[in-house]
Amino acid sequence: MGGMGIVDDRSQWRAGFEERVLAGYRAAGCSEPLARAMWERAAKGIDDWTVATDGTGWIAVGVTEDNGATVGRIHDLTVPEGREWAERWCAGHGAQRVEVRITGGAVGAFADYPVRGQSRMRVAAERPDLPTGLTVRRLTQEEYPGWYAGEEAEYIADIVRAGALTPEQAKAKSDEDFARHLPQGFLTPGHAFYAMEADGQVIGTGWVNHGFLPGVTFGFSLEVYEEHRGKGYGRAAMAVGEWATRQGGDEAMMFNVFGGNEVAMGLYDSTGFAVLDEHRSIEL
Repeated sequence: MGGMGIVDDRSQWRAGFEERVLAGYRAAGCSEPLARAMWERAAKGIDDWTVATDGTGWIAVGVTEDNGATVGRIHDLTVPEGREWAERWCAGHGAQRVEVRITGGAVGAFADYPVRGQSRMRVAAERPDLPTGLTVRRLTQEEYPGWYAGEEAEYIADIVRAGALTPEQAKAKSDEDFARHLPQGFLTPGHAFYAMEADGQVIGTGWVNHGFLPGVTFGFSLEVYEEHRGKGYGRAAMAVGEWATRQGGDEAMMFNVFGGNEVAMGLYDSTGFAVLDEHRSIEL
């Protein structure tokens, strides 16, 4: 890739990059306001990225600090055979890991990068019905501390299983994320917590954030307890998420899933939740 050169005027690249990212979100079913909101998130820090071209396409790269590690990020790559140049640039700027965000499902040059996580979404049914035999109630404030401890442990385990962070780094990320999303704990505005019951037992819980993005409820957790899995409750929990979305006045439900959880990904495929973004990474 000896013909690559860093560009100063990035206007042509930026216009094309924005349109490609927006097209990916639209194709996944995002409304125009939601696609625009997703673009703003995807383009965070764009002015600090380095953009290069060989005349046939573009590469955009950058580095950030993440939990004490220097991480390279390949934000855009349309140059044939350009991955090697991008990885070499990241390594030359101290990166110990390289990450890529893929919008719209075209894995392309990064098929051998392990999946670390996905963002998924679908429009909720207009009048979703709760599954027969399943009831849903609000979690009580007395139940919240026990729920929080279980959620934190599960979240840390998911991060470690995805393969991106050590247990110590995962714990630090968990502390940071919970503090950011639930600054007032059980009373944080816009957040709702649910208990799902069947045959007189609590078989799982849910945690959602209404108005997370335009028209979107974000499902932080729809958890079926391990001893109740394999009984069809996983699919039922997704219906609860759609029900909660409409209860909060939103139209679409969105959530993240960690890499390494193929069972969950299979469930989401079968229930029509499209992949908005896929995050992949490798160690250098």
